[in-house]
Amino acid sequence: MTTDKTELFERAPVTRAVLSLVVPTVISQIITVIYNMADTFFIGQLGDPDQVAAASLSLPLFLLTTGLANLFGIGGASLVSRSLGVGDGGRARRTSAFCVWTSAAAALVYGLFILAFRRTLLPLVGADADTYGYCESYLFWTLTVGAVPTVLNAALAHLVRAEGFSGQASFGVALGGALNIVLDPVFIFGLRLEIAGAAIATMVSNSMALLYFIVLIAVKRESLHLTLNPRFWSVSDGIPKEVLLVGLPSSVMNLMGIFSNITLNKLLAGCSNAAVAGIGIAKKIDMLAFAIANGLSQGVIPLIGYNYSARNVRRMKDAIRVTLLLSLAVTTVGAVLLFTCANPLVRAFINDADTVRYGSMFQRIICITGPFTAVTTVIISLFQSVGQKGKPLALSMLRKGGLDVPFMFLLNAWRGVDAIAWATPIADCGAMLAGMLMFIPFWKKASSLSPAPPSGEGEKR
Repeated sequence: MTTDKTELFERAPVTRAVLSLVVPTVISQIITVIYNMADTFFIGQLGDPDQVAAASLSLPLFLLTTGLANLFGIGGASLVSRSLGVGDGGRARRTSAFCVWTSAAAALVYGLFILAFRRTLLPLVGADADTYGYCESYLFWTLTVGAVPTVLNAALAHLVRAEGFSGQASFGVALGGALNIVLDPVFIFGLRLEIAGAAIATMVSNSMALLYFIVLIAVKRESLHLTLNPRFWSVSDGIPKEVLLVGLPSSVMNLMGIFSNITLNKLLAGCSNAAVAGIGIAKKIDMLAFAIANGLSQGVIPLIGYNYSARNVRRMKDAIRVTLLLSLAVTTVGAVLLFTCANPLVRAFINDADTVRYGSMFQRIICITGPFTAVTTVIISLFQSVGQKGKPLALSMLRKGGLDVPFMFLLNAWRGVDAIAWATPIADCGAMLAGMLMFIPFWKKASSLSPAPPSGEGEKR
């Protein structure tokens, strides 16, 4: 750990330390959402609800790459920051190598799996005769070709951030997002590739972001414990168990989110492709509020994990308090804006009356979840930061899949398709209450926490 980063983690005023870590992370999350929205926006300018619906139907399978990145990126970031907090640079280095190479292998396997089983998978996520070809084209470029750079780009951002280089990590993510926004109209309209062009733009932008991280690690190799050298890949010191179990809640939340989206799409598909397109647009817009909450909670993981391992409980508590207040304030303002501006926001994506009607209605319901999500994500990140496994996993499963899917079926049977979106705020409120019940005892007992001692001495590169 370099001197300036030690200052940030150990001695800088807590508010400044939190802002230094979370502001770049939030900005990168927002840009990521904007570039995800850009695909839907530019595809929507084609005026074809079937292609917009295809992008929405493909989203769950594409989002699994986020689950893989979080599994190794967040799990690895937590272990790296805790290792550095007790001065074990060697374990931090071996952890990073394990995360990089194992996540790359997992992404490659997943991309090939999608290619091999697409004829079975696409109907399962709701593709029909009108959308199947568009889904197939989109997933070929984003996953079969692009899964490895997509996963590594996000995983490396988490690992770089774990060592205090939040700005550099966020720049890499933002770079990919900005490139995607620029390339979308070029490939969609300029080269007339339509939805395939959006997919190619996503693949190229993620590849360029990965190249940035490779160069960054090479340039800062003397300041980073993070390494791409495969000779440091190791399964010793319990690294796989720590990484996978700590990263699992974020990955499971992603998987359950996919399951939730697939269930929602299948229920809506019985209504019309306009309804599928509308909910897809509404969810893309609402991702902005989630991105802010997620950026705040993920950005502070290194600070909490470092001070937890260093036994600086007061600083850890102050960091949690500041992050929670910031997250609640920002997401509440965001929810109000998304509610009041629902119709023009949806209409900006597509000027189709049925799609706008569904999208606006769904948007006003879904945006209510912002403050609930803020509390839950901070609590999940707290438990991940200190290496706890069961609690964040339970909260992740409760928030997505555990509550919202049953309520989707109940609400659909009771009031029809117009009521389905209410399952989201009901589930998020329930998860927040459960999270508070887990958080309060932890907060009271924090002063007696006893982190594990260092497992070994640092080693040279």
